Amino acid sequence: MLRFAILLLTLSAMPACFAQGTVDDYNRAYALGRKYNYGHVDNARPNPQWIDGTHRFWYINEKAGENTYTLVDADSRKPQPLFDHKMLAKAVSDKTGTEVKPGELHLESLRASSNADTLWFNHGGLRWMYLNNRRPRLDNLGPVPAPIPQPHWMVVDEERGTEAVKSPDGRNEAFIRDNNVWVRTLDTHAERQLTTDGTLGNYYSSLISWSPDSRKIALNRIRPAAKRYVHYVESSPARGSQPILHTQEYAKPGDELRFKHPHIIDIESGEVIAPDTRLFDKQYDIYGPQWNDDSKGVTFEYNERGHKNYRILELSAVDGSVRPLVEESHDKYVNYSRTFRHMLADGARLIWSSERDNYNHLYMYDRATGRPTHQITRGPWYVREIVDIDEPGEKIYFTANGVNPDEDPYFIRYFSINFDGSGMTDLTPAPGTHRATLSSDNRYIVDTYSTTSDAPVTVLRDASDGRQIMEVCKADITPLLEAGWQAPEVFVAPGRDGVTPMWGIIYRPSNFDPTKKYPLVEYIYQGPGDQYVPKAFLPFNRYNHPLTELGFVVVMVDGMGTSFRTREFENVCYKNLVDAGLPDHIAWIKAAADKYPYLDIDRVGIYGGSAGGQESTTAVLHHPEFYKAAYSACGCHDNRMDKIWWNEQWLGYPIDESYIKASNVENAHLLTRPLMLVVGELDDNVDPASTMQVADALIKANKDFELVVLPGVHHTLGEEYGEHKRFDFFVRTLLGTLPPAWNEITYK
Repeated sequence: MLRFAILLLTLSAMPACFAQGTVDDYNRAYALGRKYNYGHVDNARPNPQWIDGTHRFWYINEKAGENTYTLVDADSRKPQPLFDHKMLAKAVSDKTGTEVKPGELHLESLRASSNADTLWFNHGGLRWMYLNNRRPRLDNLGPVPAPIPQPHWMVVDEERGTEAVKSPDGRNEAFIRDNNVWVRTLDTHAERQLTTDGTLGNYYSSLISWSPDSRKIALNRIRPAAKRYVHYVESSPARGSQPILHTQEYAKPGDELRFKHPHIIDIESGEVIAPDTRLFDKQYDIYGPQWNDDSKGVTFEYNERGHKNYRILELSAVDGSVRPLVEESHDKYVNYSRTFRHMLADGARLIWSSERDNYNHLYMYDRATGRPTHQITRGPWYVREIVDIDEPGEKIYFTANGVNPDEDPYFIRYFSINFDGSGMTDLTPAPGTHRATLSSDNRYIVDTYSTTSDAPVTVLRDASDGRQIMEVCKADITPLLEAGWQAPEVFVAPGRDGVTPMWGIIYRPSNFDPTKKYPLVEYIYQGPGDQYVPKAFLPFNRYNHPLTELGFVVVMVDGMGTSFRTREFENVCYKNLVDAGLPDHIAWIKAAADKYPYLDIDRVGIYGGSAGGQESTTAVLHHPEFYKAAYSACGCHDNRMDKIWWNEQWLGYPIDESYIKASNVENAHLLTRPLMLVVGELDDNVDPASTMQVADALIKANKDFELVVLPGVHHTLGEEYGEHKRFDFFVRTLLGTLPPAWNEITYK
């Protein structure tokens, strides 16, 4: 009775609107993925694969749910089946005892010989070789090897291995024994100890690098630091079994880190070069060392703690001196995860990427002087990835966004440019964002392009000028349109400054009626280091599309603090993660509501996971006048509790007030809006304690909120159970409607 009374009071405060959040709405939301075939569209992702050393490529041509592996000769422009599908399907069926239809062949890890007369692939857990000629034969090569277990990505390699490393001339091998360096002569098996000062607390690394002339080795001497571990209790591992305690290495901001000291050792004389450390004494990490081709020195990269300085250093194997080849500095942070370097074979030059002019661009450096000779790429746009470097032709192939001022600045295109900065050519000139692959000699490029509303098209182009040679295939969205699919709308409006355009996207229900009122729900992931609003064709977004069917309009936007616009645009996040780009999001949403009166600006909710989990809670803590409810999953709510590499990049080192300012734990007492916190008890990405400490702070502040803990679940937005909780949460808080009982929902 009390629940019904509360509902009546809530409804009396809501604007008049049509019935939403009903059983039919829930059934439609859950059915939407199947209705849209979970986003499958024929030929949306043909995944072309060049055959090495040739001008041939193959792709999977999809039509009416059947796959045809198709071979294309770029020179003759003639497509043909890569193999006889009926024959191979019969051979696989006969060998495995399980019928496989010709149009349902799924050949994993497929490789083809240069003339495509031999194919290698995996199928059904087995490796196969198929002789694709006049006398076809299918041979079973045995089970697919089990994947080698990889350590968790937070585990730092101790570099304490015992495996020997052979010299280039094959005469000797070096190895570590009892923390010291030894060398073994392979023909006599005689062993010599090269160092005696290695200890448990200052040992020699097992990552040994031989000089090209086989006379010296380079490696680091490592002074380790105590490691931090996070502990997880798996409460429900199996019915009736006892909880399990898991322990994982997990460095956090401010933790002490190990110190690496590059050394060079002459294997004949035993001379050890241990250089002065002044140019690399405040380490976050050191990468390398790597030998120069002339065996006269090694290079290594120094990432300073706090990330304000980054250097490529060269250590002389002759006199032990250390000099900088590249010095990159910034008053906020060097985007070290985005740096690129390439040492040219001439030994005199290197190519380096930098954001020093507010955009990410390529520079040519003179190794002798350690200074740039010229800037290779230039302009108000952003180099994204180096695809290939043609040294004999002195040409670089790369991707970039923002080159074309008349399109979405995040669209990725492929370009070539000469080493001297001349002759920049757009290799993918069609409108949209592109995903392409070059032939091994860079003669041709296969290009797939699309937008959020335009289906993918795949074409073959001449990689000298981007000219289209032939259409390879085109996605067929007819079934999608027949199912009632509507493309999301790309919407652009100024951010907080009233000038800078923010690019976002709007998702509407399949039964959208512009005469009715819709509350908004924002899906947020605003963490720096990337941009997140979809740009390519995505017919079914599992995070956003189903929620619209309950009676919401769902939006996303990339605000200031995200990447790939300008350095200045991203730097808004520095020591300011509490900002979360929310002032830009609010301005953008208000502009959308001004244009579309059916958007109810008084009913705006927000949800997200991980960084989005932190940001969605931040939204209701610091902007309750705008955001009326938040669902926050696996949030890094206090950056002092989260992983070291992500947080020290954006909030700096040592820990200061910026960490406290951004903390949802410290600001939990500000809560005045409905909040649902969700966390997996085994989250091995963000320490679950981060969510639990927000809950603890809210309890101590006498705040009402909801907490959902998912047993046995890792880093998550909520999975199936949490998704239903999210649906119910926004139906209650934004629609003012009691959600239907779970057992009333028939489509699940």
